[in-house]
Amino acid sequence: MNRSGGLIALVKNGDPITIDAEKRQINLDLPAAELKRRKKAWKPMKPRYTRGVLAKYASAVTSASLGAVTDNALKL
Repeated sequence: MNRSGGLIALVKNGDPITIDAEKRQINLDLPAAELKRRKKAWKPMKPRYTRGVLAKYASAVTSASLGAVTDNALKL
């Protein structure tokens, strides 16, 4: 639930997190009721840049898991 949504936006400083390298998992160790409360209260951030090259980049770039590229849909 960052600007586009996802669990990472619900994480707060001090939250218990478990990293299991063998299973390749990162878990936020909070009760489901707390996650539901945070999700309901969540509001998307306003864009930091609304004009110029950084605004164009922010609107075009893919997520880090997809390579953080701006030409993902480019067909050559």
